[in-house]
Amino acid sequence: MTSSAQQLIRAVEVADSAISLTQATQALAQACLPEGIPTLIAVLSYNNPGAAVAAVDGLIQLGESAVQPLIELLDGYNYSGRAWGIRALAGLEDPRALNLLLDAARHDFALSVRRAAARGLGSLRWQQLPAEQMRSAHAQTLETLLAVAVEDVEWVVRYAAIVGLQGLAQAVEDHGLILPIVHQFAQSQEQDPEIAVRCRARLAQQQVQAQQPQLATA
Repeated sequence: MTSSAQQLIRAVEVADSAISLTQATQALAQACLPEGIPTLIAVLSYNNPGAAVAAVDGLIQLGESAVQPLIELLDGYNYSGRAWGIRALAGLEDPRALNLLLDAARHDFALSVRRAAARGLGSLRWQQLPAEQMRSAHAQTLETLLAVAVEDVEWVVRYAAIVGLQGLAQAVEDHGLILPIVHQFAQSQEQDPEIAVRCRARLAQQQVQAQQPQLATA
């Protein structure tokens, strides 16, 4: 590790105020150093939103090298840290995070974690998966997002599931996967008690059907 990397990491570790922690995290994130990944991940659990935003941005900028450490080092006992970590994984769009996102979207007790996971499931770079795994991954994602869109008690999480479903529908070509999504959009428009979810489902349906006009009468 270079001396400059050590200095940047040390500055985060010794920061003694919210402002100094945010500034030190921003400097480490902007340096884009793989050596700084564990420190940036640790910052996610520090209960400092400004520093967490900087850490998330830094981890996303670091790209694929940050994915596995995030999966391995994510704090399972700190809901704020999990929420920021899921946000970072969603921004990285790496399918290696699929199982973590699936579990978080459906089972995590923190609505912020479920929301971030549901959105993230719709933006994964599926082409990075081996062909033999892709269909199963799509099916698992569809099942999870359909359940969340109907069952989650928090409207912001159901809203995120609609966003995730739209992303999935626009990423796949299998009508066997897309048709249930379009039907869910229609169901959410009719049955969801929250107007924001109904409106988002309508927009999603319009955009998916504009991309695939043959679904307009489905």
